[in-house]
Amino acid sequence: MNFIFLARFYVADFLGFPTWYQYLPANPYDGSPQLTSLSDVWLIAAAIIDILLRVAALITIIMVIYGGIEFITSQGDPEKAKNARGTVVNGLIGLVIAISATTLISFIAGRFN
Repeated sequence: MNFIFLARFYVADFLGFPTWYQYLPANPYDGSPQLTSLSDVWLIAAAIIDILLRVAALITIIMVIYGGIEFITSQGDPEKAKNARGTVVNGLIGLVIAISATTLISFIAGRFN
């Protein structure tokens, strides 16, 4: 096994990231992705946007964890607790937006495929 295969397996399967060619039609002979028309460029763009939105969702999860740690370590200071609570709330709002947008992009691009 080479490093590229392991890296591709880790990112695509474990984290749930799609590939950039996910929405392209498959070649009937070997299953490889193929560009059949100029409109397929939009499908590639949709896959890239899908990847970026999933990265944004991971970042918001990190924000929620960071805000939780800040809340725990605020040691009763009301100002620090308020800022930490705001970080958690903003992270959760961002997570909802990122998941909703990812679902919408996946649905729209899946309909064109």
